[in-house]
Amino acid sequence: MSFSQSYLQDLISIISKIDTKKIDEIVNYFIQFRKGKGRVFFLGVGGSAANASHAVNDFRKLTRIEAYAPTDNVSELTARTNDEGWDTVFSEWLKVSRLSREDCIFILSVGGGNKELEVSTNLCKAIDLAKNVGSKIIGIVGREDGETFRQADICILIPAANMLMVTPYAESCQSIIWHLIVSHPDLKVNETKW
Repeated sequence: MSFSQSYLQDLISIISKIDTKKIDEIVNYFIQFRKGKGRVFFLGVGGSAANASHAVNDFRKLTRIEAYAPTDNVSELTARTNDEGWDTVFSEWLKVSRLSREDCIFILSVGGGNKELEVSTNLCKAIDLAKNVGSKIIGIVGREDGETFRQADICILIPAANMLMVTPYAESCQSIIWHLIVSHPDLKVNETKW
């Protein structure tokens, strides 16, 4: 079997194991969420930051849910990193945005942040802030040993088919899942062009 065949076969296997009840739970949450005045903040680093930016577009445009990603403002992101440190870039950004119990943070991450291993600690601090103010926490992650999986109100785990490929599989599936969410007929308000 070629690498291409193997990669796609792994994705088929992974997708067949994703917990659709949790996806439906997220859809139902956002149906109710949209009725209020809350905002959703998408958090991700690396490839997941690009996914966060794309998800913001889709949530705003297709579902009419107010959405933001701190990583979309590279000037503020780098200034905060330079002046305050990488660990607090999300939590401090969320404080300025007055994160509240009406809001939601939606974490797209491979590992989900891990305090003990000091990986994506900026996600960990954002989770701590969200817990303190009572914001809902949603995640799509590729590992169950991170803070997002352990502390989120709803978290979809991308099952591992090959531990050497956790990152590309998790980031690929993030896109599939949020596209499913914004395309859901009970949540989607606006049509896509094609």
